[in-house]
Amino acid sequence: MTRNLLYFLFASVLFAGTDDSFLLRNVTVHTVSGGDLQGAAVLVRDGKIAGVGSKLSAPKGVRIVEGRGLHVYPGMIDSASEIGLSEIGAVGVTVDTTEIGPFNPQLRAAAAVNPASEHIPVTRANGITSVIVLPDGGVLSGQAALMHLSGWTWESMQFRAPVAFHLNFPSLGTTSGVPPARPFKEVKVDYERRLDSLKDFFEQARRYQTARKAGDRTLATDLKFEAMLPVLEGKVPLLVEAEKAETIRAAIDFASREKVKIVLGKATEARKVAKEIKAAGIPVILGSTLELPPQEDDPYDEAFTLPADLFNAGIKFAFGTHSAAFSRDLPYSASMAAAFGLPQQEALRAVTLNAAEIWGVADQLGSIDTGKWADLMVTDGDPLEARTQVKYVFIKGKAIDVKDNKHYRLFERYMNRP
Repeated sequence: MTRNLLYFLFASVLFAGTDDSFLLRNVTVHTVSGGDLQGAAVLVRDGKIAGVGSKLSAPKGVRIVEGRGLHVYPGMIDSASEIGLSEIGAVGVTVDTTEIGPFNPQLRAAAAVNPASEHIPVTRANGITSVIVLPDGGVLSGQAALMHLSGWTWESMQFRAPVAFHLNFPSLGTTSGVPPARPFKEVKVDYERRLDSLKDFFEQARRYQTARKAGDRTLATDLKFEAMLPVLEGKVPLLVEAEKAETIRAAIDFASREKVKIVLGKATEARKVAKEIKAAGIPVILGSTLELPPQEDDPYDEAFTLPADLFNAGIKFAFGTHSAAFSRDLPYSASMAAAFGLPQQEALRAVTLNAAEIWGVADQLGSIDTGKWADLMVTDGDPLEARTQVKYVFIKGKAIDVKDNKHYRLFERYMNRP
């Protein structure tokens, strides 16, 4: 039996029903949390993984899906994305990432997600099943949400919200480029003004928290300060965008002083302050490794080797694309890191289980374990390899047609042109 015919039979059985219960057998299961299982099976009941092993059989009424020659991995998680918030970057009316004003913690990114975005089917066709959707703009941009890439409405896509509040930490910025450089003194004054406004906002939020706890009947409800309560109570972290070493240090000091939890975002120069990050127990969301060196005198592989350096320093990290159009390239950031010193298994963890652990959902997502949601991708090889084809995707046990996307339709159209 040819492989193409096998895929056809697999698909005909897979999409024969609309339920979320099945036995996927004779596959290589890459659990991520443990070892790889050859010739094994995954049992899914009501959208959740009910069993993983080599001696599983299908309960009565549960369909069997034959997957001989295929591999099963947990669905990948993009830990920083604009999926559903931005459609065409150059067309402002299709971009809904930013609000007016420096402090908007009350804004929920999830509520602005467009479930009909063309980027969603393209992204999940590459094995990404969930994303952290980030608002942007200002200093405190709003509430990030963990979204499944399947659903008719944003409410049905939302998995957990808020998972973090997005904070663009003030930095000294640049003193070169076009237009002409600003004097350093002027840049520093502007930086200190923005930092003081951030500290003042937190101080006001603390006062609001104290008055609320005291039962002050004269206290008028303030949506911005009300939204800050989970942050001040340590229940929800801040995702702090801080690229430069000095900005990272300032962010760590700020978190310590305010007694809040943080996750570092991008952190381009994290290797320079790795000891401080490790000592504070702060996880990092790295940007794409497919980047040029940030400074003209940096080594050519500055971005390629950063993940391996953080791994060797004992720092937990995941990857985020900070994009909508290129969220589909998430696995290739991990593969580039693997090519430059990061162990392959750790590269896979960085787009699956590490992300789930950082966002507090490791009991539900990130690996193939009993009791977790069946967010799965079925491939013909390693998903971090560009040549690998993702044949099937499941989100909460529901089969997703990976060929139902704009890229594939255009591919077929022009391959079949006269």
